[in-house]
Amino acid sequence: MFDILMYLFENYIHSEAEIFTEENELTDELVRAGFNKPEIYKALDWLEQLADLQQSDIYPYLNAQPQHAMRIYTDSECQMLSVECRGFLMFIEQIGVINTVTREMVIDRLCALDKPFISLEDLKWVVLMVLFNVPGSEQAYAQMEDLIFDEPADVLH
Repeated sequence: MFDILMYLFENYIHSEAEIFTEENELTDELVRAGFNKPEIYKALDWLEQLADLQQSDIYPYLNAQPQHAMRIYTDSECQMLSVECRGFLMFIEQIGVINTVTREMVIDRLCALDKPFISLEDLKWVVLMVLFNVPGSEQAYAQMEDLIFDEPADVLH
């Protein structure tokens, strides 16, 4: 499913091409690209649930002043998200890329990936997908892109 999300993100995010509004056309394109239908339906459902998050009770908080709150992870979240992933989420929250609301959106979408383990790279792409879908997050999205594509070669200690 994650490969389908990445395919859609990479092929439509920075292109002038319009994403198909007709689900059957999009499904057909994804089948031609080599994906199987059950996984396609899971990916489309994942995207629909991401869009639905904005229509939920959290919408008024999306552009509110970020509130910093300690996040306690459940056992299942800890198994799925390594210390490195949890640390990265805390880091991007501290530098203002995400706030507590978008952090919870990211964690929600990570848990919905149906993967036993999330890599740091997968986490970064999910953050981008969430920020892309949150109105008014253009600066945060650009900052996250910089973190993904302009990483220094050596880690500073």
